[in-house]
Amino acid sequence: MKSSRTVQLPQMAWYGDTPIDIDFPDSWDVTVCRAGGQSAPALDDAGIRSAFANPIGTKTIRELARGKKEVVILFDDLTRATPVHAMLPYVLEELAQAGITDEHIRLIAAVGAHGAMNGLCIRKKLGEEAMERFLIYNHNPYEFCTPLGSTSRGVPVVVNSEVMRCDLKIGIGSIVPHPLAGFGGGAKIILPGVASAETISVNHNKLGSSPTVDVGKYEGNIARADMEETARMAGLDVKVDALLNLKREVTALYVGDFVEEHREAVKVAKTHYAADFVPDCDIVIANCYFKANEVTLAPRVSHPFLKSSGGDMVFIAITPEGQMTHYLGRTFGRNMGGRTWFERAMLPQNTRRLTIMSPYPDKVGADWTGPYDKVNRARTWTEVRSMLEKTYGKKAKVAVIPDATSQYFPGEPAARSETAL
Repeated sequence: MKSSRTVQLPQMAWYGDTPIDIDFPDSWDVTVCRAGGQSAPALDDAGIRSAFANPIGTKTIRELARGKKEVVILFDDLTRATPVHAMLPYVLEELAQAGITDEHIRLIAAVGAHGAMNGLCIRKKLGEEAMERFLIYNHNPYEFCTPLGSTSRGVPVVVNSEVMRCDLKIGIGSIVPHPLAGFGGGAKIILPGVASAETISVNHNKLGSSPTVDVGKYEGNIARADMEETARMAGLDVKVDALLNLKREVTALYVGDFVEEHREAVKVAKTHYAADFVPDCDIVIANCYFKANEVTLAPRVSHPFLKSSGGDMVFIAITPEGQMTHYLGRTFGRNMGGRTWFERAMLPQNTRRLTIMSPYPDKVGADWTGPYDKVNRARTWTEVRSMLEKTYGKKAKVAVIPDATSQYFPGEPAARSETAL
């Protein structure tokens, strides 16, 4: 879609979901790269119930729950856009039909190596009543994990001990393109969700450099296969995975065996989150919405839009909490970081300037994208536009990505070796 004036972009996930407007000079050539499913209608009650009544590759949750003693429900954190509160009541209804009482259910935030969720975060994710009704825990990747052996790829499988004490394991999440697993969701609720730091780091470091691994790469992805093997060893019984529109509403729901339901969901996700690629741009505006607190995802899909001779990459990442804590991937000092961190010595070669726009400055958050002193910062779009106009005058080719953290571009150049990100 062409636009030369104003583009409305979604922002503030979990904080009101209020959009912002950005505008451009009339003489600029501006393309908005909209994903196929971003305006898909929300699934109604009947549609959600149908997904639970017709699981893929498993019995219904109520059938699986009969005779079970202890149940764990795993859910993702605020770095994921999943409206778990919209799906949790249906899971609880299934369990109640099987005679499972609240005292035998616990919920665990599958944070992987992310920072722990506090009560405010949990209420946003699960709704107001959950903390009073259930025992809710954060996963701790450094303690209280049980060894289960190793995968066929030599990755040690060590999983949350409370999860392993339960005889029915249910996960709730969503599916979006992902730089390691190809698409998120499915087995990722176990690895990295409730795996140990060692398991996560070996999976990511040992398998992450494989040519089978990248955003949107699914078939033959060895990191994904390793995650699925780990989840099978951990005994994940059923997964609930949603596709989301650009209002963070559930538009399609897949329930069942975490491999089989995920395969079916990804068939749709490949077009749902895909958009057309625009080559040889002077400027790429990469809005970060679903995962505004994880801007490290944006360069990977954004910088190929720029001319080989170089251009401007702008991230709009508005989140009051700043960039999330990631104990494996972030820095914890000027020259030190977690197990999967590496020193980012340079920006992509075709990025002359990287600007992060946010009214909530987060200087250390630049460690996701490049050296602190190489990242330009702006609080408002007025500042960004003024800067860009001074550089490009009356002529510029611009691509706008409504959400660089949930979209992908099958037509992009395959090689991303220029980026140190």
